[in-house]
Amino acid sequence: MNITNSEHEIISQKRKFQVEEGILIFLLFLSLLGIAITHFSPADGYWYWIIMIFVFAFCAIAIGWLQSKQKEIGFKKLLYEQAFHWGSCMLVVGAMFTLLHSDHLTSHNTGLIILLILSLGTFLDGQRVGWRFSLVGLFLGISAIIVSHFNHFMWLEIVLAILIVYGTVMWEIKWHKYLEPHSEEE
Repeated sequence: MNITNSEHEIISQKRKFQVEEGILIFLLFLSLLGIAITHFSPADGYWYWIIMIFVFAFCAIAIGWLQSKQKEIGFKKLLYEQAFHWGSCMLVVGAMFTLLHSDHLTSHNTGLIILLILSLGTFLDGQRVGWRFSLVGLFLGISAIIVSHFNHFMWLEIVLAILIVYGTVMWEIKWHKYLEPHSEEE
């Protein structure tokens, strides 16, 4: 069975979608967990979000590595850009740590602000690694607002995460249905 270039490209795009969708779901799940931890223990939430910066950086590098295999992007350049981007996020979080210990911020506020920093970092990194990453950044930003305005926020967060996953899956299904008839014409 011979696979044409267009069929190979469609299969490759479907695999890329599955990996990126898996990472999206993984990051949304970890974000929901972090929101719950921050709500019940702001001090633990602070440390959780610091660890999450490394997790998000690793996921961004993994997606970038997959993309560099499909494109002519150098992995060293990607690694340098990611290290600079996420290292900058860590510098800002470190600056917040000093504000926390000088009693300018509470641990609850610090957790929410780190969530917003992670939101911005993730959203902006979406330009480099893909729109799903930007969606996670939007989710984190909206989550910080929801947490600060609603007492029973977890159900809203879960529904929002489910809607994001559902929307991305439906978008991908429609996109592949659009591509398949065009690839047959070639």
